[in-house]
Amino acid sequence: MNQELLQQMSTRKGFIAALDQSGGSTPKALKLYGINEDKYSGDDEMFDMVHKMRSRIIKSRAFNSDRILGAILFENTLDRDIDGMPTSQYLLEKGILPFLKVDLGLADVQNDAQMMKPIGDLDDKLKKAVANNVFGTKMRSVIKKANAQGIKDVVAQQFDIAKKIIGYGLVPIIEPEVDINAPDKAQAEEILKQEIKAQLQTLGNDDKVIFKLTLPEVPNFYADLIGEPHTVRVVALSGGYPQAEANAKLAQNNGVIASFSRALSETLNVDQTDEEFDTTLGKAIEGIYEASVK
Repeated sequence: MNQELLQQMSTRKGFIAALDQSGGSTPKALKLYGINEDKYSGDDEMFDMVHKMRSRIIKSRAFNSDRILGAILFENTLDRDIDGMPTSQYLLEKGILPFLKVDLGLADVQNDAQMMKPIGDLDDKLKKAVANNVFGTKMRSVIKKANAQGIKDVVAQQFDIAKKIIGYGLVPIIEPEVDINAPDKAQAEEILKQEIKAQLQTLGNDDKVIFKLTLPEVPNFYADLIGEPHTVRVVALSGGYPQAEANAKLAQNNGVIASFSRALSETLNVDQTDEEFDTTLGKAIEGIYEASVK
C-alpha cells in the first residue's frame, strides 16, 4: 500500500466520483444521459457509448483533483483507454485515485437482503488492479429491511472479501447499502453499525478500509466510524436521492464525503456542447464538494 496515497485519501478535501455502472445499470445511466436503448445494439455498442460518456466526464476541466479524490471504475472502463492512455493512468495523471468495482452484482433476496454473487475471478481482478496502479476496490450489497440475520450475513461477506483485497495491498470500499425505501431504515442502520463494529475487531492492526454507506436517517449517525483506526474515510452513496436532496442530507453529516453516481451525472446530456457540459458538470461537482466539506 502506497502510504503517500493513503495519506492523500485520508486527509485531503474532496469526494469520490462513482463512474462504475455495470451491465445492469448502464442502460439507465445512458438513458439519463439522453441515449435511449434504440441508439445501440448489443453490449459492445452499449459499453462503447458509456465509455464515451465516462471519458467525457473524466476529460472535462471540471473533473479535477481540486475537488475529486478518486473515481470508481467498472472493469470494462479499466480495460479501455482515454486518448491512448489507460483510464487508470489518465486519472492518476490528473491526481485522482482510481478504484475498481469488483463485485459481479447481487444475489437473490434472502433474509431481506441481497448479498453479492460469488466472485469466482476475484484474484484475477485484483491482479489486474495492482498492474494498473489502482488504489482500491468497491463492492456492493443491499439491505432491504431491518432483518438482523440478513444484515449480519451481508456485513460478514463484505469483510471476508475485504480481507482478501487488503492482502493485495489495496484499500477496499465496503458498501452495505441500506435501501432508501426500507420501511424500517433507521432500525436497519442501527443493526448495520453494530455488525460493522463487530467485524472491525477481526481486522489486522494495519488493515485499512473505506465505508460507503447510505445517507442515514439520523445526522452524524456514523460519526464514531470516522474516527475508528481502521477507517480511511466514510463516504455516502446517493441511493436514488436527487442531487439537491442528496447534497442537503450529506451536509448534515460532518466528516462524511460523497461517492455519488446518479447525483453526479443526472444533469449531463449527450447533446450539450462541450462548454455546456463542462459548466453543468462543474456546478454538480461544486455542489457535491461543498456538501462533502461541511
